[in-house]
Amino acid sequence: MANIAYKFRIYPNKEQRDLFARTFGCVRFIYNQMLSDKIEYYKATKKMLNNTPAQYKEEFSWLWEVDSLALANAQLNLQKAYKSFFENPSSGFPKYKKKKTSREAYTTNHVNGNIVLKDGKLKLPKAGYVKIKQHREIPEGYRLKSVTVSRNACGNYYASILYEYEEDIRPVMPETFLGLDYSMRELYVDSNGEKADYPRYYREKEKKLRREQRKLSHMKKGSKNRDRQRVKVAKLHEKVANQRKDFLHKRSRQITNAVDCVCIEDLNMKAMAGSLNFGKSVMDNGFGMFTEFLEYKLEAQGKRLIRVKRSFASSQLCSRCGYRNAGTKDLSVRSWICPECGARHDRDVNAAINIRNEGKRMLTA
Repeated sequence: MANIAYKFRIYPNKEQRDLFARTFGCVRFIYNQMLSDKIEYYKATKKMLNNTPAQYKEEFSWLWEVDSLALANAQLNLQKAYKSFFENPSSGFPKYKKKKTSREAYTTNHVNGNIVLKDGKLKLPKAGYVKIKQHREIPEGYRLKSVTVSRNACGNYYASILYEYEEDIRPVMPETFLGLDYSMRELYVDSNGEKADYPRYYREKEKKLRREQRKLSHMKKGSKNRDRQRVKVAKLHEKVANQRKDFLHKRSRQITNAVDCVCIEDLNMKAMAGSLNFGKSVMDNGFGMFTEFLEYKLEAQGKRLIRVKRSFASSQLCSRCGYRNAGTKDLSVRSWICPECGARHDRDVNAAINIRNEGKRMLTA
């Protein structure tokens, strides 16, 4: 069995928007209240408190107005985070959810037909039928499990519908291989010498974003003008994010359909993103997101993604004879000639070929 989620935009009416807003608030409240009680109880007894949302409904009667399964899922999320901390303290202690900065979302489960997707509408508990923009059909045999309703910074509402289905994936014996070398400007350069030609969406909008964010910083907090400007900035960020995801999805699909095995370098993208020199470029192209898309698409077709260790000297080795050129540690060296065999190398293409060859070796080792 496997799970898959489809995300659709929904268009609630005013009453439904008010209900969603109350539900977001109640989910955040019950999470914070239960966390507070757990902390106090642990301080007093050194034991974990097993509290439930039902215990709070008598004192806070307005909790009856929202979906009880949304509150139950908030409880499960808290229990998971709380238990995870005691098993692995490095995961961090659960934090209170802030009203202005926490994600506005709640999850409800499919029970006795309480959730229905039919004729361009989605039936949700308490909310009834909500208009939905369904951009793809749900395959037959998929079983609906849950729905997560969320609201983004632009004020748009989305429903992420989780389905369960029978997974029948037959492993593919790799015959065609492709190596990808990370490139801040191009996203990647492959072992065939082709570049991704990433359009650098954030860089294109950077000047406009800077101007609009400067306007936002000068406006009075709590004013209507500031709220309108905040939405304007959020829409610009959303536009960039959507363009980036669209590009990465299409590129990863093209590669998945073309080859049986993809070999990439296992880079620490988080550390690279924190660099003062090129952190903005790393964040712009979303290579980490790209590898995630590539991995699950390959797995769905029974294909492989091989991660080569970052300690592997892909840029220093001659892909023809194996000679190691320490001079290529200098990033300004974009091409070089091997003194052993005389081969002329483009830095990125040579690295991609080495990554592909190392991935082949790892697969057969």
